[in-house]
Amino acid sequence: MRALLLGLFCCALLSASAMQLRDPLVDPGWQHFYNNEYDQALAAFEQEAHEHPKDPAAYNHIAQAVLYREMFRSGALESQLVTGNNPFLRRATMNVPPEVKKQFQDALDKAIDLGNAQLNREDENIPALYALSVAHGLQANYAFLVEKAWTQALREATASRKYSDRIIALDPNFVDAYLVQGLHDYVVGSLPFYLRMFGFLAGFHGNRDLGIEELQKVAQHGVLNKYDAQILLAAIYRREHEPEKAIPLLKECAARFPRNYLLRLEQVQMYSDAGDKAAALQVLTGVSRLQAEGAPGYRNLPVEKIDYLRGNLLFWYGDLNPALADMKRATANASTLDLSTAVLAWLRLGQLYDLKGDHGRAVEAYKETMKTAPESPAAKEAKGYISSPYKRKQSNG
Repeated sequence: MRALLLGLFCCALLSASAMQLRDPLVDPGWQHFYNNEYDQALAAFEQEAHEHPKDPAAYNHIAQAVLYREMFRSGALESQLVTGNNPFLRRATMNVPPEVKKQFQDALDKAIDLGNAQLNREDENIPALYALSVAHGLQANYAFLVEKAWTQALREATASRKYSDRIIALDPNFVDAYLVQGLHDYVVGSLPFYLRMFGFLAGFHGNRDLGIEELQKVAQHGVLNKYDAQILLAAIYRREHEPEKAIPLLKECAARFPRNYLLRLEQVQMYSDAGDKAAALQVLTGVSRLQAEGAPGYRNLPVEKIDYLRGNLLFWYGDLNPALADMKRATANASTLDLSTAVLAWLRLGQLYDLKGDHGRAVEAYKETMKTAPESPAAKEAKGYISSPYKRKQSNG
C-alpha cells in the first residue's frame, strides 16, 4: 500500500516536447513498480535514462524506485502505519544505507537540474514543471521518512504544490496535476495549527474535504496518476474511518496488480475496520494459499507476516487463544519480518499475555519490543506496560 506521506509519488509519462499522456502501465517499468518489484523497475528506469539522458522524468523514476524499494523493505508502504492521532509526526525514521541515499539524491538532483534548464528556455514548459513537481514531492518523502525533517518535508511538499498550480493555470484540463493539490490540501488540513503557521505555507490553509474531492477527480478521470490516487484514497478513507469506501478501490487495484500482495493485506485491515471479521479472515486465507503455492509476488511473503496479521485481527476481536498462538508463531522467527511488523508483533504478544494474566511472559515480550526498535512508539508504549500491565481499555487502537 502506498503510504500517506507529506510528499508525492506521481508517475511522469509525458513527452518532453509535447503534452502526450500515456497510461503508465504501457511501460514494463511501471508494471514492475506497482507490483512491488522494485529491482526490476529500477533496471527498466535506468535503461530509460540511458536512452533519454536529457529527460528529467527518467531520473525521477530512478529516484522513485530507489525510495520505494527502501520503503517496501521497511514496511512503510502499509496504511496501518499512518493511522493514529498525528500520523504525519509519529512515523519512525527509515534506516537507509549511505550508498542508497546517494543513488536517490544523485538521480533527484539530475532531474531538478534538467527541469530547471528546460524552464529557463521555456517558462511554460508543462513537462518540465511536472517533472519539478514530482522531484520536490519525492524530496519531501525523503525528508520526512529518512531525515525526519518535518519543516523541510513541508517546504518541499509546498514547492511541489506551487509547480502543480502553475501547470493547472496553464492547462486546467490536466487532471493528473490535481493529485498534488489533493494530497497537499488534505495533509496541510490535517496538520496541527502550529505547523500551519510556517511562512512558506502562507496562502495554503489546507482543506481535508477539498483534498479528498481532488483525489477522487484524479482517481476517476486521471491518466498518469489514476492508480496512485486510488491507492491514496484507500489509505485516506481508512484514516477517516470509512473503510467501506476503501474496499472497492483495493479490490480493483489488486485485480490490476495481482503480484502486489500488500493490496490484499490492506483489504484485511479494511474489512476488520468495517467490522467484517469473516471477510477479513477469508482474504487472509486466500493470501495464505497463494503464499503456500509460491504464486508470483507471494513466494517471498513471510508466513510469519500472515500469522501476525491474523493474530492481530483476532486480538482486536477478543479471540485471545488463537490470537496468542498466531503471535507466538510470528515472533518465533521475527527476523523474517520487516521492522515495523516485528516490533508490533512483540507488542501484541505482550498485550495478549497480559490479557491472559501472565504478566511475567508479557514483560519478556515488551522487552523484546524495546530491543527491536528502541525509539519506536511501540517500544515506548511497551515500556509503560512493564510496570502497569496492559488492559484493553488502555489501547489507542
